[in-house]
Amino acid sequence: MRHMRVLGVETSCDETAAAVVTDGRVVRSSIVHSQADDHAPWGGVVPEIAGRGHLEAIVPVASRALEEAAMDREDLAGIAVTLRPGLLGSLLVGATAAKALSWAWSLPLVGVHHIHAHAYAALMSLEEWEFPYITLIVSGGHTSLYRTTSPLSHALLGETRDDAAGEALDKAANLLGLSYPGGPSIEEAGKNGNPDACPFKLPLLEPDSLEFSFSGLKTALLYRVKGPGGKRNEPDLPDAPPLEDLCASYEHAIARTLAEKCLRACDQEGIPRILVGGGVARNRRLRELLGEMALARGIQAVFAAPEHCTDNAVMIAGLGHALFEVGETVDLRADVAAS
Repeated sequence: MRHMRVLGVETSCDETAAAVVTDGRVVRSSIVHSQADDHAPWGGVVPEIAGRGHLEAIVPVASRALEEAAMDREDLAGIAVTLRPGLLGSLLVGATAAKALSWAWSLPLVGVHHIHAHAYAALMSLEEWEFPYITLIVSGGHTSLYRTTSPLSHALLGETRDDAAGEALDKAANLLGLSYPGGPSIEEAGKNGNPDACPFKLPLLEPDSLEFSFSGLKTALLYRVKGPGGKRNEPDLPDAPPLEDLCASYEHAIARTLAEKCLRACDQEGIPRILVGGGVARNRRLRELLGEMALARGIQAVFAAPEHCTDNAVMIAGLGHALFEVGETVDLRADVAAS
């Protein structure tokens, strides 16, 4: 039996990544070049900086992925690349590189949906798949719930009306004077804090809603720190809660909201299985809280491996394998899209 080895390329935001995966399961190599230090002074991703960073990194990253996998073009069955969603300038760099290799090496090409790839990353944590699943994709740019009936079929159940969960964490970290990216900074600052010390009202919207909204939670944090109207600037206010408690409580509110929505979707859809992927899926508090709440309800909750939560090319190559299996290839005219 001939194994299918796929080279994956990912440049949707600010990580330049390449990986080789065999049969959609076995990771032969995974290289991720992060631009976090480049964007930290700005408190968020700057599209122009991201695009230029990808231009500098894409060739060495792809070369390292092939080298670590001990493979060359003759060993590959095809190339998978993220075409949507993401920053257009960033996507174009990866797409152009993948098309060039596809043409030069006479290899077929598939275009991958970045969000669907995050779901595939969670599926890779399972030995066997038992569809359907409720899938939560939670990151800096996306917070969405899906009904997943195959690696290629995801029906949207609800999404954020404003800020994504990761965006709310980044903005909170900036408000609190913590470093970028905000999710890991808040997690570290609040790891010994009391999550019940500064309770926040959970933004669950209507009783049956599967949508998300984190802008009000972000505003509540602002008022907690700087008073009504968010106008106080005096340091070390006597009534200000300890930073570790504030971070733990804010992080808990986001994690609890995500968990409650997942379980609500399970009830509405009659599905006792949850997949979780995306950068925020790496958060320890979310993994523990959702795991405990799901277990108490007899629901299986499966997270992507921590190293496959943040943007990576393993998930791109993995989902690319599934696309190759059904013949969903694209030609060199394939375009990128922001959404």
